[in-house]
Amino acid sequence: MARKDPKEMTVEEKLRTLFQLQKTLSHIDEKRAVRGELPLEVEDLENELEGLNVRMEKLNKEIRDLKDAISKRSADIEQAKMSVERYKDQLNEVKNNREYDTLTKEIEFQQLEIELCGKKIREAEMRIQDRQADREKVEMLIEDRERDLDDKRSELDEIMLETREEEDLLKIKAKDLELKIETRLLQSFKRIRKNARNGLGIVYVNRDACGGCFNKIPPQRQLDVKMHKKIIVCEHCGRILIDPELAGVKLVKPEEKTKRRRTTTRRKQTDEE
Repeated sequence: MARKDPKEMTVEEKLRTLFQLQKTLSHIDEKRAVRGELPLEVEDLENELEGLNVRMEKLNKEIRDLKDAISKRSADIEQAKMSVERYKDQLNEVKNNREYDTLTKEIEFQQLEIELCGKKIREAEMRIQDRQADREKVEMLIEDRERDLDDKRSELDEIMLETREEEDLLKIKAKDLELKIETRLLQSFKRIRKNARNGLGIVYVNRDACGGCFNKIPPQRQLDVKMHKKIIVCEHCGRILIDPELAGVKLVKPEEKTKRRRTTTRRKQTDEE
């Protein structure tokens, strides 16, 4: 059977289809609500782990650079010591005071270089100790967050497994309903639904009020809703309004509740007598 062109649908058919779509989407929202904050918690943990791993890489690189610097300083110390020994040997062969003073200054310079390199090595070793302590803390954090992430993922996977099949069927149904709705009306409905806190884009009139924002609806506007001649929206929240009868919703009138209470009271009095 050929699908009916959405533009050829009556207002009643459009409203009825929209309400069916709303119910289907609300069921999908309920399935997603079961997952709660778990997806966000998993995402936050993944981002935190990524940041911790970057921090770990920086610490490892800094430790490697410090160790390389220590190796270079150690090599410089050995080179300076060799120079000192060579200059000392040359002191025994000097022929005048000028050569002696020059060699003595070179020896002093190399000794200062040895002291400076030694100081730099000690500073680097202290920084390595600090970075290694930081690395241990980061490693513990990573292990802790990885355990949390595994637990959260397992919990989320379990919930997803329970709801995925039904949610997929609901998505297929929603997609089929969307194809029956005129594009402009569907876009308006989605926009309203996106801006609504409870995700309701179309609501029925209940006790003379909007079923979305619960503000009173003027009698003439209620009459327009019941006539099904055009799409009517709430003046306060912008949601599309539908007649409860058209939506297939049976409402209990206030007077009916009062009658029920009176009947119950009479029965109790009769029983007591």
